[in-house]
Amino acid sequence: MIKTFEEVVKKAETLPSVTVAVAQAADEDVLEAVREAKERNIADFLLFGDKDTIISLSQKVGLEIDAAAIGHADSDVKAAQMAVSAVREGKADVVMKGMIQTSDFLRAVLNKEYGLRTGKVLSHVSTHEVDGYDRLIHVTDPALNVAPTLPEKAQIVQNVIGYCHSLGNQEPKVAVLGAVEVVNPNMPPTLDAAALTQMNRRGQIKGGIIDGPFALDNAVSVHAAEHKGIQSPVAGQADVLLVPDIEAGNMLYKSLVYFGKSKVGALVLGAAAPVVLTSRADSPEAKLYSIALAVLQAANQKRA
Repeated sequence: MIKTFEEVVKKAETLPSVTVAVAQAADEDVLEAVREAKERNIADFLLFGDKDTIISLSQKVGLEIDAAAIGHADSDVKAAQMAVSAVREGKADVVMKGMIQTSDFLRAVLNKEYGLRTGKVLSHVSTHEVDGYDRLIHVTDPALNVAPTLPEKAQIVQNVIGYCHSLGNQEPKVAVLGAVEVVNPNMPPTLDAAALTQMNRRGQIKGGIIDGPFALDNAVSVHAAEHKGIQSPVAGQADVLLVPDIEAGNMLYKSLVYFGKSKVGALVLGAAAPVVLTSRADSPEAKLYSIALAVLQAANQKRA
């Protein structure tokens, strides 16, 4: 099982190279990540955006890129359309968000004519390497689904279980989070947690172990779980933290990055191809890790 981002990158280096189409690549941090990924033979790239700016910034960061791999786009919307279309047409294997608003990027991903819809719920996952933990921690969904229903949460969980499999974790432990660790009829997330747990036990959600509700401490701290007398294979050992809504997820994600100083990478799951979706404020390192995660995810989807 892959436990660190360095292991993620090293694994990506051993896999067949994929081509990543970057929507609005005219950004220094994005191009630094592209340069590092190319130097480590993780991926090739098609870059979309203002061609002159991309060439100028590429020279600044030391990226050698063939002019034929740069597609000129005079707007963010056009850049997103061209990048997604490249994947749809088989010219690229992964699409990546560059310096573009998430809404404009996802509008292209979800476009009925040239997008990457599959009929599944699309969901976002952020993967964190946190000091003191012997595993990667995955938070879902911190950026895409605002207030997912129970059926949507079931699909989000199934998406992230498949994602964990691509990282070598064949039986990920999923903690369904709430404010408390008991079912409370006045707190709907705890009812969803109980339902998801039962759906897993009856084989409706496969490939991992689901339990909940858990407060955050009981999901990630064995000591906290034992102190409260919680007996579960997930208690204190969670690989995946399923959040109740986008507010909770976004705050947890950014708390891990800014307070916890975690390393991070992020993808959208459930599309016809891996989708790299990082914050525009994320570091080149985070973008590199996300590209490497997408390479592993692409290999897993091809095997499936």
